[in-house]
Amino acid sequence: MQEAEANPHAIIRAENVRKTFTLSRKQRMLEKSATGKKVALDGLSFTGYQGEIYGLLGPNGAGKTTMLRILSTLIRPDEGDAFVAGHSVLRESEQVRACIGFLTSELKLEDFFTPAYLFGFFGKLHGMSEEALHKRREELFSRFGIDAFAEVKVGDLSTGMKQKVSIAVSIIHDPSVIIFDEPTNGLDVLTAKVVTDFLEEMRAQGKSIILSTHIFSLVEKLCDRVGIIIDGRMAAEGTLAEVSCGRPLEDAFFDIYKRTVTGV
Repeated sequence: MQEAEANPHAIIRAENVRKTFTLSRKQRMLEKSATGKKVALDGLSFTGYQGEIYGLLGPNGAGKTTMLRILSTLIRPDEGDAFVAGHSVLRESEQVRACIGFLTSELKLEDFFTPAYLFGFFGKLHGMSEEALHKRREELFSRFGIDAFAEVKVGDLSTGMKQKVSIAVSIIHDPSVIIFDEPTNGLDVLTAKVVTDFLEEMRAQGKSIILSTHIFSLVEKLCDRVGIIIDGRMAAEGTLAEVSCGRPLEDAFFDIYKRTVTGV
């Protein structure tokens, strides 16, 4: 983990972001909601700086994925705004999409396509020339060990290899901002190491990275700063030292969670 610069440059900003969803009948029963509404984000604000990894840490349902989907322009906030590299997700969605790479567990690669085909397809969506596409494919397929599987159908790949292909596709255009939702979830230890090494390399290149997770060890290993989200609100934010106060992050988290939920 590297130290943030003395005068860091803000790349990602969320400003008082609010988002509410209407629940289905089944969801209303599970949530025990009388209103039929779920407040996913309740005035969330935070800032991510250039050349750092910022972690959004929180339990399932805290609002982490919703925030990343807003940053990636997949959904719009009800109130507030968010900015990526100076571009508003509300008013400049195309510019935002051009400078981000977004990886989510919801990205499902079609089983009957090959990594080579998918790479070419997404490259053309980004307007890449054949020469640039070929060069980038050689670089990323070699980096993630995809070469030997380039013409194998996705349905026949292992979970780890599918994740590697997903990463390659999501960063095909060499984005300056990388947004990853639960990047190591469900991966074996070897593939998880490939992913964490990659994120550290991207930070060393000056990329700005934001990731959501509920894994304490991943935050401790990778993140320069962390924001703890509970019930759609920012419960604590800062460097690991500031948030944990010298204790294991897990212990600090549960103390913060208890104070936030119970007020004690």
